[in-house]
Parts: sequence; structure tokens; C-alpha cells
Amino acid sequence: MSRMIEMKGKHFGRLTVIRQNGQDPKNADLLWECRCSCGNIVTVDGSRLRGGYVRSCGCLRRELARERYTKNEGFTKNMGNPQNLRTSDGIMVSSIKESQRNTSGVVGVSYDKTTDRWLARLMYQGHYVLLKSFETKAEAIDARKEAEKVYWHKSKKNPQTAM
Repeated sequence: MSRMIEMKGKHFGRLTVIRQNGQDPKNADLLWECRCSCGNIVTVDGSRLRGGYVRSCGCLRRELARERYTKNEGFTKNMGNPQNLRTSDGIMVSSIKESQRNTSGVVGVSYDKTTDRWLARLMYQGHYVLLKSFETKAEAIDARKEAEKVYWHKSKKNPQTAM
């Protein structure tokens, strides 16, 4: 068994270790209760503290993000205008723009490793109108495309009764 590294009173970024607070069930590392310079109390894995992966309660990340976006002209000129998040048809831009994380190549279609199935999703007016799993990627893509036709294209049909 390895020796415990005493960390009480040590500083890691904005965090000051207060006391040992249990053990992480996943990796058996000791957990340490820390006080952030902003006043928040957080419990952090000791190896993440020592490795420099955790330096605050989250306040540092928020401050850096705020600093970054206030210097971004494209972001600041659109700040406060929720219409900039939607197309002229009222569709959320995030629903039609492919993310860098997208692995299926189709917006709203993803693979779930735990169930070994393909998922198709579509949100309309704040509610999922399509949230279904399929055996094949092709079925999921077809379902997504069909839902887009029904809910996004302006027509005389009532979207609530169309599916």
C-alpha cells in the first residue's frame, strides 16, 4: 500500500486543501475538500489536484470564457438577441448545423454504444417530436429527414398531427 501524501493547507491554483474527504470509488484516489479563493467549497481527486488539472471550483473557467467572448466581435454584436439563434423560419441553428463532434455525418443522428442502436432526434418548439432508436443508420437518417419535412417546412399541415 502506498503512503498517503499529506495535502492539508497546500495551494493548487485558486484551491486551498482543507481536509481529506473520502476515497474515489472508481480509482481509489483520495478525495480532498478544498476552499476556492472565491469562497466555494469543492471536493477534488488528489491526483487531479497534484497534476494541475483542477485549479479552481469552476470560477476560473467562467472568467476565462467571459474574457474570451467579450473580445470576440462576432459574439458581442449578437449578444442579447435570441433571434440570432434561429433561422428566419424559427428553426434553431444548432439543429441544422453539424457540430465538430458529429460522427454520423447527419445532424440529429447518433450511435449509442450502450444499446448498439442508432438514435434520431428532432426538437420542435422546445419539445422532442422525434426521439427514437433504430437498428440501422439508414433508418435513423430517414426518420430524421422525414421529421424535418413535417416540422420544418412551411405547409398547411398541422405539425402536431402530422406524425
